[in-house]
Amino acid sequence: MERVFTPLDCLLPAGNLKFCLLILNQPFDRGHFHCLWSKAALRACADGGANRLYHITEGSQDSFLPDYISGDFDSIQPEVKAYYKAKGCELIETMDQDFTDFTKCLQILQKKIEEKGLQIDLIVTLGGLGGRFDQTMASVETLFHATNITPFPVIVIQESSLIYLLQPGKHKLQVNTGLEGSWCGLIPIGSSCDSVTTTGLRWNLVPVQSGVNKRLNTKIKQAPPVCHLVNSASLQLELCIGQKPFSAAGIKMVQN
Repeated sequence: MERVFTPLDCLLPAGNLKFCLLILNQPFDRGHFHCLWSKAALRACADGGANRLYHITEGSQDSFLPDYISGDFDSIQPEVKAYYKAKGCELIETMDQDFTDFTKCLQILQKKIEEKGLQIDLIVTLGGLGGRFDQTMASVETLFHATNITPFPVIVIQESSLIYLLQPGKHKLQVNTGLEGSWCGLIPIGSSCDSVTTTGLRWNLVPVQSGVNKRLNTKIKQAPPVCHLVNSASLQLELCIGQKPFSAAGIKMVQN
């Protein structure tokens, strides 16, 4: 069965997808934040993500209170923690060091979704793709854990990038929101992907083997409105967030 997904629907003011919002301790776009916050069914911060929320809403924090904040609380600023505690936000301390605060926050979020009976389509994460490389890779790792935590797609957005883990199988990506940039990347993580086949790219993959020591499809130009993919193993999709619709151009291959 082909999985149909519109990755950037969540950033449309009139988008149809219902979602929960998880904020990480990374800088994020103010416009993205306000659009996502206004539509989220449930809002959570992972540890220092509360600092980001507090400071980006300076002067109007009372109007932007998260449903809960979780983590080992080694990053949240004392005054920020005290503020949200005084406002009645739920603080959930998770001392388990075997998982990142992102992963642990996602585990709690899934339980909240079940307890509240929320009807959602995906989970949107703000932050997690900037700063230290090891922290970016930790976000990628959490997307793998997410497949065993929640049945919902999990996407990570920061500045001009969106990442999403494509499970093996057939996918139909609708890229016609007008928010997409000019390129995307299809990157195998964990193991090589023996076969990747696409339609809807300017120059398609028909089929190719993708891997770190083979070929990385790191900057692929697309043509709207739909891209079809068939992949034999997990692929990390990176989608450019721009201000204009896709412009058809080409595909850049990097071979090792």
